[in-house]
Amino acid sequence: MPLSEDEQRILHQIEQQFYASDPELAGEMGKHSLYSHCLRQMRWAAAAFVAGVVVLLVALATATTFVVSFGGLILMVAAALWFERSIRKLGRAGLAQLSASLRTGGLREYFGDTSDRVRSRLRRDEDDDVASTDDDQG
Repeated sequence: MPLSEDEQRILHQIEQQFYASDPELAGEMGKHSLYSHCLRQMRWAAAAFVAGVVVLLVALATATTFVVSFGGLILMVAAALWFERSIRKLGRAGLAQLSASLRTGGLREYFGDTSDRVRSRLRRDEDDDVASTDDDQG
């Protein structure tokens, strides 16, 4: 049941008072969602999976014992199950919120402006290369 205009106005006033009285807490509360714990677990599970892949590949490439490579495989399977369990805890509403935030640029906020920094660094390197070849020719 949607809120009436009067109830929405009152709720908006309470929210404004909250931001005015304690902006630090309000900012901290705005950063977290109901699903942040599950998302954090999903990130750890993904990192564990990648670690398992690295262990498996290094163990197979260096011809170490079979037990080490099998341990990497077990780590990968455990991480995949942990990731799946976290997705189940997240639920449909959490997945909908996650996909909506990714569509609206949440992925860029999560990773920051890494791609912009890499592009600017590559441009600087190209500009330096062009400048050095011009100096060599001149």
